[in-house]
Amino acid sequence: MTAQRDVRRARIVLLAAEGRSTRSIAEEVGVQPRIVSHWRRRFAMHGLGGLRDLRRGNPPPIYGPTTNKRILALLDKPPPQGYARWTGPLLARALGDVDVQYVWRFLREHKIDLAARKSWCESNDPKFAAKAADVVGLYVHPPAKAIVPCVDEKPSLQALERTQGYLKLPNGRALTGQSHDYKRHGTTTLFAALEVATGRVIAA
Repeated sequence: MTAQRDVRRARIVLLAAEGRSTRSIAEEVGVQPRIVSHWRRRFAMHGLGGLRDLRRGNPPPIYGPTTNKRILALLDKPPPQGYARWTGPLLARALGDVDVQYVWRFLREHKIDLAARKSWCESNDPKFAAKAADVVGLYVHPPAKAIVPCVDEKPSLQALERTQGYLKLPNGRALTGQSHDYKRHGTTTLFAALEVATGRVIAA
């Protein structure tokens, strides 16, 4: 039941104790002569303890929290001129000293999808939760014999400038995409009404 590596080392020193040469021991045990010389020397210097593997410390990580903060800081900035969004190679090139494979691994661990388009809206209204509950309640359980009109603008039909970046969630996930905030650039809003009964759209 002994590990084979320990068996080979024991056979090497036992055969050496019989006066065998390094080359003949190597042929019998099935290893390179340099392996035999190594364990003969270790046994001569340290006895049985020399046949154990030396502890090797884990090498210090190349990248750490500082690198992660640099990646997130870049995602807060617009991509290089001529590019619509950041990519893994673009991030690595901008960082200069970070391997692209680490960039991809970091993005996967934080569930940051550079290709997907997401949006979010953060409200600073202290009564937002109560107001939202009232609105959702109208959809879930509308009053009897009541009409619930839903009014919304159509910003996707306008030339809007949105804030891009990432949003850190309480559970640790980070979403990349566009903020709900935007600037208008001399455009008007299209208003439309949908008659649910007929499917007719009234626009202005």
